[in-house]
Amino acid sequence: MNTALFSSKEDVWETPQAFFDALNSEFQFTLDPCALPQNAKCSLYFTPQDDGLTKDWRGHTVFVNPPYGRKIAAWVEKCYREARKENTKVILLIPARTDTAYFHNFIYQKAREIRFVKGRLKFGNAQNSAPFPSMVVVF
Repeated sequence: MNTALFSSKEDVWETPQAFFDALNSEFQFTLDPCALPQNAKCSLYFTPQDDGLTKDWRGHTVFVNPPYGRKIAAWVEKCYREARKENTKVILLIPARTDTAYFHNFIYQKAREIRFVKGRLKFGNAQNSAPFPSMVVVF
């Protein structure tokens, strides 16, 4: 078992391919701003060195599965702000934490849609499901 997945040591949770494929068939993503070269979901992507938080996403349909660490609030705010730009759609996969300030400040009553994922996802090549529920936020 990958114990890092159940601790705060790891903040990168690779999106399950079948889960991404289902969303991609609906939205046709063009940008992945939170990728590593080995797990990028789109041909256009930003790595941590590129820092997708500082880039302009205008004109893209963006799939965001951000690092789930201390910067998650910054990513949620970035998604909200970028989606307000012309011809830009942002779909965000994050833990379903409805008690957080970022949920109330940038998602609740601001997102076009919130989809709570039934069950728990198995990220990357993990043998066990995540220790948290997930949600997809459509901006």
